[in-house]
Amino acid sequence: MPESEAHFHYWRTLLWSQWRFTPPCPTTSWVGKTVIVTGSNVGLGREAARHFARLGATKVILAARNVEATEKAKAWIERTTKCDAGVVECWPLDLCSYDSVKKFAARCETLVRLDCLLENAGVSKYRFRMAPSPALDELQMTTNVISTFLLALLLLPKLEETARAFDTQPHLSIVTSELHHQTTIPERKAVRSGKHASLLEALNDPKTASRSARYPVSKLFQVLLVRELTTRLASSHCPVIINCVNPGFCHSSLTRSFAPIAYIGKVLMRARSAEVGSRTLVHAASAGPISHGQYLSNCEVALVGNFVRTKEGHAVQQQVWEEVLGRLESIVPGIGKRVPEFSRGS
Repeated sequence: MPESEAHFHYWRTLLWSQWRFTPPCPTTSWVGKTVIVTGSNVGLGREAARHFARLGATKVILAARNVEATEKAKAWIERTTKCDAGVVECWPLDLCSYDSVKKFAARCETLVRLDCLLENAGVSKYRFRMAPSPALDELQMTTNVISTFLLALLLLPKLEETARAFDTQPHLSIVTSELHHQTTIPERKAVRSGKHASLLEALNDPKTASRSARYPVSKLFQVLLVRELTTRLASSHCPVIINCVNPGFCHSSLTRSFAPIAYIGKVLMRARSAEVGSRTLVHAASAGPISHGQYLSNCEVALVGNFVRTKEGHAVQQQVWEEVLGRLESIVPGIGKRVPEFSRGS
């Protein structure tokens, strides 16, 4: 599809989905199941967790950094769903801290089962900011990409164990964005010119990093990594359904660091409420095998960005995988062994 036609299709689809489509309320039962929702102290994550509790989940783990806000979310979910005491639990998780991610994953080993890891937590910042030491990357890349996939690979064995022990299909769902359509990673120019040796290095340089494109870039990384991960897992017949989901343009705290004009955009685009947007997350977390490795939008499999589907996009996908996996190996040596080697051939 030519680039101009792809942009037209993107905007037409976006406007239709925001103005004319309302995601249906989830009805799939979660009785007997355990689910983790990251970033569930507010917004989409909190509303998704509420749906899981409403639909009968045995355990809903709210994973977030702000303990006080998470406890308030727990009380609100219990009050509004009338779920049994003990169903909702609050576990601390700070995606800016690799140690926090590793401790959280270790605690998950105590769970009897894990049916879904819904990775909703993310940040969007206009100003450049490195994550706190010892993290090695810019804040948005650390939170939205490095720590998100660190947690995914650390918990993949638990999800697989649940599949075997309970004859079920667990889900690993990552909340991404339609904004991945709007970037081809401008920092690639700095790598091609020899100014930087890698994409991650270029993204960590405030002089070459694009501020306005940083969030879309992090979301494109997510889409590319999900596609590459599921491709590499194909040979091992992984029983876990892995997908990524776009909730649409929603009212949330994600853009709180942006100028007031962002709120005008929400009005013009008819931004979805957090509850309505969260319905897409719950759908992805219970979608069938057809969703494996796919990008979901409006509660169905949708086309990824045009760049992702190009020959160049495929090459960047492998580059992104190798760089991110290399970073994860520096955090947890041997973590790459959880993903089988895959050769595309020549």
